[in-house]
Amino acid sequence: MKLSRPVSWFLLAFGVWSWIIWITFVKNLVKDSSGLAFNDAGDPTAYFWVHLTLAVVSFVLGTVVGGIGFRGLRALRRKP
Repeated sequence: MKLSRPVSWFLLAFGVWSWIIWITFVKNLVKDSSGLAFNDAGDPTAYFWVHLTLAVVSFVLGTVVGGIGFRGLRALRRKP
């Protein structure tokens, strides 16, 4: 299956966007002082672990989707 140039760019942009958004989210999660992410003793809560898991899964999916877009663009460049 060949991807069109717009679809390949969209997938690559989605992968980059996913990384930007989730890196920002993880930074904010680690700096959380509201008591949701860390309890009074400074230990991570279930909220922290669930959201960290969501971020890691999103990093992986963003990387895979972006990689598909990148490979689609490379394949289009090799076309004679």
